[in-house]
Amino acid sequence: MNQPRKAAALISGGLDSLLAAKVMLEQGIHVEGINFYTGFCVEGHTHAIRKKDQKKPKRNNALWVAEQLGIKLHIIDIVEQYKEVVFNPKHGYGANLNPCLDCKIFMVSKALEWIKANGFDFIITGEVIGQRPMSQRKETLPVVAGESGAENLLLRPLCAKNLPETLPESAGWVDRERLFDFSGRSRKPQMALAQRYGFEDYAQPAGGCCFLTDAQYSVKLADLWKARGRKQYEMDDIMLLKVGRHLRPTPDFKLIISREEGEGNFLQGYRKQFPSLRTISHPGPLALIDGKVDDQDIELAARLIARYSQGREAEQVEVEYTATNGELRSLEVSPLKPHEIPEEWFI
Repeated sequence: MNQPRKAAALISGGLDSLLAAKVMLEQGIHVEGINFYTGFCVEGHTHAIRKKDQKKPKRNNALWVAEQLGIKLHIIDIVEQYKEVVFNPKHGYGANLNPCLDCKIFMVSKALEWIKANGFDFIITGEVIGQRPMSQRKETLPVVAGESGAENLLLRPLCAKNLPETLPESAGWVDRERLFDFSGRSRKPQMALAQRYGFEDYAQPAGGCCFLTDAQYSVKLADLWKARGRKQYEMDDIMLLKVGRHLRPTPDFKLIISREEGEGNFLQGYRKQFPSLRTISHPGPLALIDGKVDDQDIELAARLIARYSQGREAEQVEVEYTATNGELRSLEVSPLKPHEIPEEWFI
C-alpha cells in the first residue's frame, strides 16, 4: 500500500488553522502541526494573571487544536531569529508594530526548512483571501509563497479554489474539489464548517493572537526602543510590556505599576532585576523601576505609587524602596494629586 502524503500545518491556535488541518485529515493526508513561538502570542500570559480574564480558558490554543485533531504538534522557538523580522520588516508594519507579511513569509520559510529536514511533502496554512488587510490579500498571497521559497508546495485549503493549483493538487495528492473558496473578512463560512465537523469550542474568530497587532502594546514597545536608543528587546521585556500600568515621568526611567493582586504577584518575580517600590502604611501596588534614577526620581516615583494606593487622600504615605542588591530605604511622601500627573507620562 502507498504511504499517505505528509503535510506540515502551521497551527496558530485559531479557527482557520484548525479547519485547514481538518480538511487535509479528511482527505487521508498525514498531518503534523508546527507552532512557532515568538514570545508575542497572547495566550498563556495575561489570561492567567488578571481577574478580568479569569473566565478565559487557561490553555495554549495551539496545543488544544492539536489535541482536538489528534495530531502531533511541534513547538519551535524562534524568539531570537524573529527579532530581525520585528526590527526591519522588508514589507513594513501594519497599523501598529505588526510585520504581518514579513512574519508570514518568515514562518513559511521556516516550515519549508522543516519539511525538507523531516521528509514531509508540503505545507498547509489557514489563510483566506481578503481576511487580513496586510498579509492575506490576493496580491500578497503569491508574495508569501514566492519569497518564502515554498512556491507550489504551499496549499491553503480554505481558499484554494480561488488560487492557482499547487503541486499537491496537480499531482493528485489532494482532491481540489474537496477544498474551499472562502474569501473576505466574514467568519461565517468557517463557523459553519466548524459546526459541520463537530467543533463547538474554539478560539474566538478574528480575535488576534499577537500582541504586535495591539495598539497599546505597540506604543509601549516603541517607547522602550526610544528610551534605549535602539530597536532591541529580551524575553523579560516582552513579558513586562504585557503587564501593569506603564508611566514615564522622565526620559530616563519608567514605572511598571501593578493594577491588581495577580499583577503584583507576577512583578514580584522581577524584584532582583529592577528596583521596586511598595506602600507600607496603606495597601497599594507594587511597582518596578526600569531605567536610571537618582534620589529625586525615587521620591517622585514614591509619590506616584502613593497616589495609586489606598492612602491617596492621606497627607503622608510610607513607601519602601528596594534596590536590586536588596538594600531597603523607607520614604515618607505626600501622594501626587491627579493634576500633578500629566497625560504624557502614561504610555
